[in-house]
Amino acid sequence: MIISKMLFKKSAVFKEVFADEYALHQAVWDLFGDRSDRQRDFLYRLEALGRLPIVYAVSSRFPNDLKGLWGIESKEYSPKVINGMVLDFTVRINPTVKRNGKRHDVVMDAKYQTRLSDSPGEMVVQEVIYDLCAKWIEKRAQENGFKVIRFRPDAYRQNRFKKEKGGVWVRYSTVDITGVLEVIDEKLFGQVLFNGLGPEKGFGCGLMMVRRK
Repeated sequence: MIISKMLFKKSAVFKEVFADEYALHQAVWDLFGDRSDRQRDFLYRLEALGRLPIVYAVSSRFPNDLKGLWGIESKEYSPKVINGMVLDFTVRINPTVKRNGKRHDVVMDAKYQTRLSDSPGEMVVQEVIYDLCAKWIEKRAQENGFKVIRFRPDAYRQNRFKKEKGGVWVRYSTVDITGVLEVIDEKLFGQVLFNGLGPEKGFGCGLMMVRRK
């Protein structure tokens, strides 16, 4: 596998190239889209350095910048993890709950359930985010070979944009989680570093970045 850091390098044409949020996601896909039928074989996360986007990606191939828009640093990625290892981690997740076969944003669902129950008092959104994200990540930790020692959810955001002019709306929420974990099944945890955690990986969720303490 390959890990890459990519910084957009043409500040003068940033708004021209990225007219909307979808265009920015599409630009990342273009780095790995060597043919029209290519299935996604990479994870990525979009950040910002000042006003310019910076992308971190884990992929099976080196990114290919045909348009010359990015400064790219890439290297081989084969992390060695063992049971009992303690790591700092960060991951951007799309926290959802499934009801009647459909996935719903956990915060919006909590607000809806509160209205249905006629619960007294006002719901504190940050507390809801913490509690629901705790349940979300604990469940996936058990399935993916790690134990959460501590964590902090930040930057809850609702994303909404059209895939293309006149196209359907894309709606999803994200939360950035940072914390400390312990590896309890090195094989399963090694897989999640390459396969990601949770849904909406196509829109920059799921890439777990880790560092030894």
